[in-house]
Amino acid sequence: MHQETLTYESDGLTMRSQLFYNPEPEVRAGVLVFPEAFGLDKATISRAVRLAELGYVVLACDLHGDGLVVDDLQEAMSMLQPLFDNPARTRARAAAALQALAARPEVDEKRIGAMGFCFPASLELARSGAAIKAAVGFHTGLATKAPVTEAGAIKARVLVCIGADDPFIAPAQRADFESEMRTAKVEWQMHLYGDTVHSFTNPEAAKRNMPHAIRYNAQAATESWDSALDMFDCVLK
Repeated sequence: MHQETLTYESDGLTMRSQLFYNPEPEVRAGVLVFPEAFGLDKATISRAVRLAELGYVVLACDLHGDGLVVDDLQEAMSMLQPLFDNPARTRARAAAALQALAARPEVDEKRIGAMGFCFPASLELARSGAAIKAAVGFHTGLATKAPVTEAGAIKARVLVCIGADDPFIAPAQRADFESEMRTAKVEWQMHLYGDTVHSFTNPEAAKRNMPHAIRYNAQAATESWDSALDMFDCVLK
């Protein structure tokens, strides 16, 4: 497995993302993996490696700049609040990652997908009209201050995998997202997992000591991951 640091500038920051792929002669599809609010941590790297082992060229994306990982949840959310307030900044960071991956000689720039966890970078990238084939969100916030208002604005297929009992993504937020996707006339899916809350894909969720809100669910994690792979198989391969 080849790994290297990919450095690029975005939103006034130096981003240090991690690129993974198995050295092969042919050009392949690429995948962006955007991390949870904490940044480019071990969980993000693990997901990127799993995808690379399947034959994708994968960029595990820096979120905070300089590869920073912020373990304190409140501190991480405080750092991200300006991005929630101005989605253009999230989109700029995601677009810079896309540009860096698409420029790689190993990557077919017409076959790139994105997935994100918790923080909605993959969804904001899709909302920007970026030329990606698929955008997947795992327990990502669905709200945005810049919703899509025109049909055809989103080029990607969209899949969101949400805990039905996630206190951070209330039913009203899900309904608003559904309305937005209908307006965009995009091919989209929303998978809901019963008795499941936030961060259900993260085996270390228990260390937050917030089981009512943040809790790992092995079955939901497996099923949602398989759903994402099915979509990638369909549109990228």
